[in-house]
Amino acid sequence: MARTRSSSSKLRYCNPAYYLKRPKRLAFLFIAFVCLSFLVWDRQTLVREHEVELAKLSEDVAHLQNLLEEIKTDGSAVRKTLKDVPDDPIDVQRREKVKDAMLHAWNSYVKYAWGQDELQPQSKSGVNSFGGLGATLVDSLDTLYIMGLHEQFQKAREWVANSLDFNKNYEASVFETTIRSRVVGGLLSAYDLSNDQLFLDKAKDIADRLLPAWDTPSGIPYNIINLAQGRPHNPGWTGGESILADSGTEQLEFIALSQRTGDPKYQEKVENVITQIKKIFPDDGLLPIYLDPHRGTTAYSTITFGAMGDSFYEYLLKVWIQGNKTPAVKRYRIELLFALIFDEFVLRASENREMWEQSMKGLSSLIRRTTPSSFTYICEKNGESLNDKMDELACFAPGMLALGSTGYGPEESQKMLSLAEEKGLDLNSLSSDLENDKKSCEVVRRGAGDHVAAQDLLAWTCYNFYQSTPTKLAGENYFFHAGQDMSVGTSWNILRPETVESLFYLWRITGNKTYQEWGWNIFQAFEKNSRVESGYVGLKDVNSGVKDNMMQSFFLAETLKYLYLLFSPSSVIPLDQWVFNTEAHPLKIVARHNDNSGNDLKSSTGGQQRPKIKLRSRKEGRP
Repeated sequence: MARTRSSSSKLRYCNPAYYLKRPKRLAFLFIAFVCLSFLVWDRQTLVREHEVELAKLSEDVAHLQNLLEEIKTDGSAVRKTLKDVPDDPIDVQRREKVKDAMLHAWNSYVKYAWGQDELQPQSKSGVNSFGGLGATLVDSLDTLYIMGLHEQFQKAREWVANSLDFNKNYEASVFETTIRSRVVGGLLSAYDLSNDQLFLDKAKDIADRLLPAWDTPSGIPYNIINLAQGRPHNPGWTGGESILADSGTEQLEFIALSQRTGDPKYQEKVENVITQIKKIFPDDGLLPIYLDPHRGTTAYSTITFGAMGDSFYEYLLKVWIQGNKTPAVKRYRIELLFALIFDEFVLRASENREMWEQSMKGLSSLIRRTTPSSFTYICEKNGESLNDKMDELACFAPGMLALGSTGYGPEESQKMLSLAEEKGLDLNSLSSDLENDKKSCEVVRRGAGDHVAAQDLLAWTCYNFYQSTPTKLAGENYFFHAGQDMSVGTSWNILRPETVESLFYLWRITGNKTYQEWGWNIFQAFEKNSRVESGYVGLKDVNSGVKDNMMQSFFLAETLKYLYLLFSPSSVIPLDQWVFNTEAHPLKIVARHNDNSGNDLKSSTGGQQRPKIKLRSRKEGRP
């Protein structure tokens, strides 16, 4: 009987009448049923959505596989973007030759100018052209480290620790002192490479001395400051105006300093400059080289991608790269397409085009070609008039364009690269003879269809700045006249790196060994014309070959470094982990993340600012 009662007691829960007499239990049962039904429905919906997503992903994978097959079958479409290339014996030999050149330059500096700013090789003496801050020594730190010259690096490190003193009554260029040898250029690069706190401490010391330069009504900095007294001003020859390149080329270094130290004041100063410039930024993105630091306006002056303008445009792109392409730095750059229409370069940007893209639109409006050889060059602009002149300094532009092409699909990258490189050229080696080069390129041009001929493009023009002179070294600037192609204007050569810099980027991004051949020809010309017993010198005249008496610090910091990297595997300072400042000092790429206040150095506890640093490939941070 007990079992029967127990069984009946359980069965009553299945009887509807039981629940009709107990409304609360009925309500509970109803709610449980609804919740269970919703859970089942929700899971089924998620499964269906997941299946749809899988189907779309499968389609995307299939599409990508088809693209890969097309690339494999179309050799002209292969682009070795940011991939390693085999370290062949020729590259090894050439890299060692460049390293030998660095040792010759460095040992000469150590012997005759140790601790001074620059070496005068002909007189075997040193000169303090930058206030006695050891320009060549600090400028060379990262080059020594990258080349594996660790004994020399440690000797230089000891000098920095014991002798580098910034408390000098010296009127320093804020621009030169920042980007080049004394602060976040040379010192922060040495810190990022070696993780030695000494270099970071020294960078912070000099940066604090420079900060008063930004204390202007507009935030656009003065370009000169006394390091000991902190009195900023602008040079008299500018009429009291600030220089565009000087004012817009401290962002990489000061942002990096804020990231490494956790102190936002450096970043705030330099980013305020971009905020102010954004207010006056024209539709074509081209700014005159003079800015009023009081009103924050432009002054009537030349527009150029050469001296006093060049690195401003470069940094608009590189700050975006340095921030790992996250939304925090989106204002520096947005997505871009170059279109080639009727053999003219046209920029097609989105409605929200900003800063760098606008400047590249402006750049395309300054592109002209010579006759009869159709060399492509970048004009300068005064008002509405164009001046058919191009500085060798502007030869950074092909590399900048190549760097800007990374991160896009094959078609978009190809269109953007077309302005920078010798499109369609596929030669394993080139004769150093200019006429043979022209014949080779003419063959390519005839067979290239709608592709742009090699000699139509900027890298080819810059290379021929060198090849067109008797010494095979480039002059400072060139003029272009109808029917005469190019002619040297200012005819000195001071060992500048810009063309080699572009060849380095183009080789890294395309894998085309032609750029290595061009770089090797330039290196051999330096060896033949500039190497002397006690270092390297520039030329007073690239036509006669008469030598000067100065080994510029950037020859060791930039020219030789880029040449060394041109013949090194792309795993050495990979471009997806490092960004070079305008003086070739590599800085680690760090993702930036804004909080609601727009400050990417987030507060953690007690309102104290701490750095949020995450070193990683910039591919992971793309918006």
